[in-house]
Amino acid sequence: MNRYLDFDESELERRNCLWTAREISQQPRIWRAMHSRIDSCRTDIDSWLKPALEKPNLQILLCGAGTSAFIGNTAAAWLRKHCPASATCRIASVSTTELTADPLQFLRQDVPTLMISFARSGDSPESMACVEVAADLLSDCRHLIITCNPDGRLARFGRSRGDALCLMMPEESNDRGFAMTSSYSAMLVSCVAIFTPDRVQLERASVWAGQFLDGRSRCIRDLAQRDFRRLVVLGAGCLSGTAEEAALKCLELTAGHVVAIHDTPLGFRHGPKIVIDESTVVIHLQSSDAYTRLYDRDLMRELRADDRSAAIVELSLSTLASKIDTARAATGLDDIWLSLVYVVYCQLLAFHKAMALGVEADSPCPTGEVNRVVHGVTIHPFGGQSGSK
Repeated sequence: MNRYLDFDESELERRNCLWTAREISQQPRIWRAMHSRIDSCRTDIDSWLKPALEKPNLQILLCGAGTSAFIGNTAAAWLRKHCPASATCRIASVSTTELTADPLQFLRQDVPTLMISFARSGDSPESMACVEVAADLLSDCRHLIITCNPDGRLARFGRSRGDALCLMMPEESNDRGFAMTSSYSAMLVSCVAIFTPDRVQLERASVWAGQFLDGRSRCIRDLAQRDFRRLVVLGAGCLSGTAEEAALKCLELTAGHVVAIHDTPLGFRHGPKIVIDESTVVIHLQSSDAYTRLYDRDLMRELRADDRSAAIVELSLSTLASKIDTARAATGLDDIWLSLVYVVYCQLLAFHKAMALGVEADSPCPTGEVNRVVHGVTIHPFGGQSGSK
């Protein structure tokens, strides 16, 4: 009988948690497959991107909703520092939920634009609204569609246009569980592999994450058994987007029984720190950047001196190395690749907390107020004018 995340398949199926457990578990294999797919298509992808990246005054918008927006937040922060194209263009992450409601804040007719759209299903109303309004408003817009569902509206849009390139994730990354797990990390790896490929670091991250997933996560399961009702996840730079995703995963998989927030280490002092009490667990995603790490360490010292939280978990290269077999994984990882290991840790914590609470992770909101694909959004026609009198 198969086991996933330390549980027998039969128990997971009985508790309606099997899909989520499988989809968390498969991620290292998905990452390797996607980087290989990008490598094999490198010439075609580069030739499609080259005309856009050569345009003066280009803006690159990374767009998605919810977890897909956090892919953009994570990737954009990384690409602004490390993508060669960032020297001549502006890179920004814009949620489709924000762009749909106020397009003229982000779209200017004569500004050449590369819109990168992330979507698991590609059927969220805002996903289509954004690409359609961009196509209508902009005189020069190209679309890179990164999605998990070949039958979704967004994928069909990408395949129907000469100014679009549709990149499909592996079929199994179209998560059937409620929460995005392997879909999130597959799309993030794909974007990073397109613009700043690094197969060596991808392999290191896969090995590290794989060891947590292969039954070496007792420390995470033990933490989930503790009685905490609040979670704070902190990260700087591209790890800020990872912290957003980690907080949402806990909120979703525990059906809101654990209220989770995110912030940056410096921002946390400016009010949000008041959330900490004896029922709060703090997870800090430490940066591998030496300068950023100075601020990380300052806050950790402060929180430990305050001694108000239920637990403080500092994730870093050194703390992870103490929990896994470093002989099988090199120690050096840049933050974008390290974020993959961190997000797996946080997914595992959220999953084990759901199991401890008796929440059905595959369907944490069975009454339907929140759905796997957003319902109930009306997209209103946009006339190209800002505001109303």
